[in-house]
Amino acid sequence: MGCGSCSSGGCTPAGCKSNGSCLTNGCSKLDVYDWLSHMDMPANYKPFSIVEVKFKGSRKEFYKNNDNVYLEAGELVAVETTTGGFDIGHVSLTGELVRMQMVKRHVKEADVVKKIYRKATPADVDKWKAAKDLEWETMHRSRKLALDLNLSMKISDVDYQGDKTKATFYYTAEGRVDFRELIKKMAEAFRIRIEMRQIGMRQEASRLGGIGSCGRELCCSTWLTDFKTVSTAAARYQNLSLNTLKLAGQCGKLKCCLNYELDTYMDALKYIPDDVHILRTEKGDARLQKTDIFKRIMWFSYPGEESWIPLKIVEVKEIQRMNKEGVLAPDLAQKVQEEAKPVKSFDYENVVGQDSLTRLDERSRNKKKNKNRNKNKQGQPGTQPTVNNKPSPPQQTAQSKPAISRDAQAQQPQTAQQRKEGGSRNDRHRRNKNRGGQNRNNGGDQQNRDNQQNPPQ
Repeated sequence: MGCGSCSSGGCTPAGCKSNGSCLTNGCSKLDVYDWLSHMDMPANYKPFSIVEVKFKGSRKEFYKNNDNVYLEAGELVAVETTTGGFDIGHVSLTGELVRMQMVKRHVKEADVVKKIYRKATPADVDKWKAAKDLEWETMHRSRKLALDLNLSMKISDVDYQGDKTKATFYYTAEGRVDFRELIKKMAEAFRIRIEMRQIGMRQEASRLGGIGSCGRELCCSTWLTDFKTVSTAAARYQNLSLNTLKLAGQCGKLKCCLNYELDTYMDALKYIPDDVHILRTEKGDARLQKTDIFKRIMWFSYPGEESWIPLKIVEVKEIQRMNKEGVLAPDLAQKVQEEAKPVKSFDYENVVGQDSLTRLDERSRNKKKNKNRNKNKQGQPGTQPTVNNKPSPPQQTAQSKPAISRDAQAQQPQTAQQRKEGGSRNDRHRRNKNRGGQNRNNGGDQQNRDNQQNPPQ
């Protein structure tokens, strides 16, 4: 269902937009994008009378809309069932796209016989929700009954019908299971019609859903409908380690995504020589360690050496031709060094992970030490600046500043006595001038205090 075509209530904003707030449970399984929703149909257009309805899991069926009820994607409808009663499902697709889906699934219009009764009423919805609330408890109780009968089967899911008169139990097993006695006990315990349906491991994973090792939802629970066979040869062609724990999905079988890029790898392998395992050189036999299929680079190493030597496919084929003629190739390492280009130096360095984890703690400790040191200095007598002894900042103008160049200053070395006194003759002149201004300021402050103590009569 496309976000632009979502008209069901409870959407904030309109359409799911991956927020999961739609009444159709947000981005649910096997969604269909209605790319005709924003197009205006002709005035004499007659809507297609068949509607696609989606139920729990990945079950989708086609129903006739004989009463021409106006339906939109996401609405709940009551539909006909083969065993009597009614079921509740979501409308997933309407209009001309339903015709295309029927062609894709090889379903003819004459084969669609079940019909839509009505839009689901509040009473229908309440009854349907009450039935769905019983599924979890029913599944666990049925598992206990199967264990009591020592049946080698796993009940993975339960699907109640909308009118709460029938339940379908999905289970997995390695072979055929005689569950006639189990059906009798479940019918007595639940007081409903029982239907047992065996599914495979992949169908079980698609119904239950989950997150794959890539961090996304499982393909089989979102969009994948046909399960093709996957062999270990697909992993071997892609240079993957044959580790069953990494190659297996949640269903326990090989991951379906191993087939996604297999054709690309097969096309790239046409340029890779497949019978090259040892190259005979003057230094010795170099063995193949790794092949980069898309970069077309093969890595070789000599026995007893840890370094790998990269060679291009053209070079490997040339050495292979020389070996067939009985000629030994030169040392591979020497050949690579001659062809090596100077590495471009970068003006930055990767220091990720080299910083200490306690660097922030040390910085805060240093700040505390500096604060304590400043407090101790301020607490000592004679060091606190007062109004009387606070030095005024030196004021220099462009006229009083001596115009001495840097070269002239560098040629006038200071004597030891000048360094001891704190600078040259010009520096002493500035200090004396500042002291004079400071004394005048101190005298003015003393006069102000005398005037405050002895005001004029």
